[in-house]
Amino acid sequence: MSDAVLATPTAPAAPPAPGARRGTGPFPTPRARRRYWTVVAVLALASAGFAFGLLAWDNPMPVGSDGFWRIAERRATGVVIMAVVAFCQAMATVSFQTATTNRIITPSIMGFESLYVAIQTSTVYFLGAAGILVLQGVPQFLLQVALMVALSLALYGWLLSGRYGNLHVMLLVGIIVGGGLGSVSTFMQRLLSPSDFDVLSARLFGSVTNAHADYLPVAVPLCLLAGGLLWSGSRRLDVLALGREASLNLGVRHRAEVMRTLFLVSVLMAVSTALVGPMTFLGFLVATLAYQFADTYDHRRVFPVAVLTGFLVLTGAYFVLHHVFYAQGVVSIIIELVGGSVFLYVILRKGRL
Repeated sequence: MSDAVLATPTAPAAPPAPGARRGTGPFPTPRARRRYWTVVAVLALASAGFAFGLLAWDNPMPVGSDGFWRIAERRATGVVIMAVVAFCQAMATVSFQTATTNRIITPSIMGFESLYVAIQTSTVYFLGAAGILVLQGVPQFLLQVALMVALSLALYGWLLSGRYGNLHVMLLVGIIVGGGLGSVSTFMQRLLSPSDFDVLSARLFGSVTNAHADYLPVAVPLCLLAGGLLWSGSRRLDVLALGREASLNLGVRHRAEVMRTLFLVSVLMAVSTALVGPMTFLGFLVATLAYQFADTYDHRRVFPVAVLTGFLVLTGAYFVLHHVFYAQGVVSIIIELVGGSVFLYVILRKGRL
């Protein structure tokens, strides 16, 4: 009897339900893969729509005519600058959060924006309102980028290269340095005349109008080089996201990889900040939305979603503010308000994403 029972063929396993887990990988199910590409398509179409709207809305010439393209060409500089800023902020924030294994901090914690404010404020303080003109030009742009990268390299080299290098201590020192620079800048601002302070205030908010087309031939190659290196190291970033111990067990030189990532992040953030000014919560907003939209650990999939989301946020915000509400103002203020609200929401949820 027992032999008969043992010899009884078992029924074949039931086929997996549609959308059920079928394996490991960036997309464990076909449904997850379809959802990802649907999200990418929607973000791309929406971004292209807002970008074309910025070029064509209120354009007095017929679409497709020579006059239309001449006017659109003048507006295209702003759209390209938005694309550069979105690329820098998205790539830098996602990589920074992976290197620090913390999704509620941004690269601005390293003091880039405080240094930018200190440079702008000290120039106006010592040279007057005319000092703003001294900071305009490609050499001055490169100098600001170099100073920001040098500050980050000093922190990395000092606090990560030692035998007892600690990432959390480096972040804490970055906060203290940023706070100190902010205090010095605030002190100098209180000593400025009202007219000089008005001129300075326009430079202390992130805005596309702060950038110049002459900067793009320098900014774009720097962004593409740093972003390309981060993209090529996506597999190592996937491992870094597992933590220090897991990375070492899998053969990744954790400290060297973290320093390499932070250096590339500093280049991207320095270019973005020197180009348009501080945008503290843009990167956090974009990265948080990208994690939700992509719904995968694979950085090769998260990066494109983050860049498209950043470009959509910037172009959409400028289009709605200028062409729907007909309001003239700094769009970054609205972005910072929304990004700060999302940040508080995530904090209140204890970082559970």
